[in-house]
Amino acid sequence: MSFIVLKLLFVPLISVFIMVSSVYLGYQTSIPLMLLTASLLFASVFFDRKFEWLRNIQFLFLGAFHFASQLNWCILLYYILIINLIHKKERFIESLPLCLLMILQYSIIRLTYVPITKYNILVAVFDCLSSFVIVVSFHFVNFLESEKKKLYKQNDYLTYHDPLTGLLNYDGYLHKVQHLVELNKPFQLVLLDINNFKSLNAKDISTANEILISFSRALRKLFLSDMLAASRYAGDRFAVLLPEHVNIDSSLFNFESIGVQVTYSITCYPHEALTYQEMISTAEDRIFQMRRNSWMRGQEEMIRTEKMKMVGELAAGMAHEIRNPLTSIKGFIQLSKNQGYNIQPWYEVIMGEITRVGELTAEFLHFSKPHASNMRVESLTNCLTRVYSLCESEAASRGHLFRLDLSDEPIQILMDRDKIIQVLINLIRNSFQAMEHTGTVRLSLRTEERMAVVEVEDTGKGIEAENLIKIFDPFFTTKEEGTGLGLSLCQKIVEDHGGRITVHSELGIGTTFTLRIPLA
Repeated sequence: MSFIVLKLLFVPLISVFIMVSSVYLGYQTSIPLMLLTASLLFASVFFDRKFEWLRNIQFLFLGAFHFASQLNWCILLYYILIINLIHKKERFIESLPLCLLMILQYSIIRLTYVPITKYNILVAVFDCLSSFVIVVSFHFVNFLESEKKKLYKQNDYLTYHDPLTGLLNYDGYLHKVQHLVELNKPFQLVLLDINNFKSLNAKDISTANEILISFSRALRKLFLSDMLAASRYAGDRFAVLLPEHVNIDSSLFNFESIGVQVTYSITCYPHEALTYQEMISTAEDRIFQMRRNSWMRGQEEMIRTEKMKMVGELAAGMAHEIRNPLTSIKGFIQLSKNQGYNIQPWYEVIMGEITRVGELTAEFLHFSKPHASNMRVESLTNCLTRVYSLCESEAASRGHLFRLDLSDEPIQILMDRDKIIQVLINLIRNSFQAMEHTGTVRLSLRTEERMAVVEVEDTGKGIEAENLIKIFDPFFTTKEEGTGLGLSLCQKIVEDHGGRITVHSELGIGTTFTLRIPLA
């Protein structure tokens, strides 16, 4: 029960009791005066919330009532009025003078109807001490209540607000949406997701927190007059509740000034959802789809960029490789001018350079061809047997030992047979060329975890570590006559078959190329 209710209840009850007692004991000076002053006192107490100036004259009505009743019991009414005056005063120093003035009035009126004796003077002093104790006790209780309210308020804030940004947290967000739905008030729920925030957070937490704070401030500024509520309901997700009439345009969500880009979705109540749960679910599904579409666009852009980069590298490499033989041909033609355009002395060299350009162009065309079209399930075992028969004579002519190790089980894959043969012959010839002295090349086939595994292993000089990471790059070669497209073409063919090619090499020991292709 509040103090206002207690005041309105006890002031009339105590006043009536004092009036009856005063008449019964024969102490009253004037019954009409007592009734009038009691009525004025109660009226001032009843209306002082509406007319605050009444509080400043209540003590006059009480003093007149006290004088008319001639009873010390009016001290209770004085205490009630003291509390009524000071209960909004936060400082103790502001309350004490008011209290002393009220008690001083009580003591002076009291001494008008009692003899002035030592006892009554001491009673007056005691009354002043009592008022002092009342003021101190009231302020102490008031302080405890104030602290209690602050704790409740702080706890409520922490329960429903995000401590970093000051916006509503997830619970506050749900509570606010539910409240608006219960009010059946049309509104728009805008969900915003900061793109690539996790990568920023992984790099520097303090920078990520600054971005979140700046973003929350930007949201407040953007919807200052219209925003029903704003929430940071997940690490990088924000929600804004707006009235139905607010027009939302994509240009509003331009936050490049703080270094972020956002994906957003808009869900309207009650047009797109009728319940609180349906509202949340629809909004979450919509932002998920928006994020997915944004991610796919980013992936497509990244792939396109990588393709353009590769095209640029291929074009630059191709231009460089073709320019060298053309420069040589140009030089020999210029030399032949002095001999009546007789190119006989340089004919073989010129034809060699022309052949080199032709071979380079042919390999480049193979490299740039789309995915093989004649794919069918065939035996990889038969394919390796065919490769072995094609390369066996070349191995013998170079003095190398060529071995074939096949699995006993039949192994079939979905492949373009000619392309796979082309890859294996290319790898085997590289192995032959890598061995300056007599060595061994082993071609093997096995299965491993639903994959066909083909290995081409040689005992050559090996590949240096700095070259090993570049051997699949277009136009990289350590051979004087090489084009640098052979291994790149091999890698492309294997990847077109859904597989991958890896290499392991040790200097002075040898090199192993491993192909892994899914089984049919």
